Amino acid sequence: MVPAESPMSRDEFQFYNRMAEKMDGLHEHIRQQWGVMHTAARNSSRPDGMSLRTFLQFCLGFREELTIHHTIEETRVFPVLATRMPAFRPTSHMMAQHEAIHSGLNDLGIYCQGCLRGINDFQWKAFRDILLKFGPVLWEHLDTEVHELGAHQIRKYWSKDEVLRMPM
Repeated sequence: MVPAESPMSRDEFQFYNRMAEKMDGLHEHIRQQWGVMHTAARNSSRPDGMSLRTFLQFCLGFREELTIHHTIEETRVFPVLATRMPAFRPTSHMMAQHEAIHSGLNDLGIYCQGCLRGINDFQWKAFRDILLKFGPVLWEHLDTEVHELGAHQIRKYWSKDEVLRMPM
């Protein structure tokens, strides 16, 4: 490990920043999917050419993909990082964010499944309310996670050899 305050060359920065870049790429897909749902909710209108059934399935796909993403983080990546980085510990703010996001995803899943099964009639207000429940914490979390995986943070806690062995 190198003292955090010592300057990094461009190559060092790229090396230590690669987890942040990879995570940001994964998060970009999440942001794009969220954007489709948020725009539809804001406009009270499904994307052009998308039936209600297809839209609800899209929302359920978002829920499933984000749940898988978080499961991988929580079981493979965060436990390794948490050995040295407080931001990734089970009691951290980021893990509390995961819990809030999962609660919102659960609500989204229940609502969309109910609509698909005919238990609920789809209502834009109800859909918007679900997104508003966890949207702000989701967006904050995406940015916080990338920041915590950034070059300056990673270099504080890990050597180059250790970074090469990271599960990401």
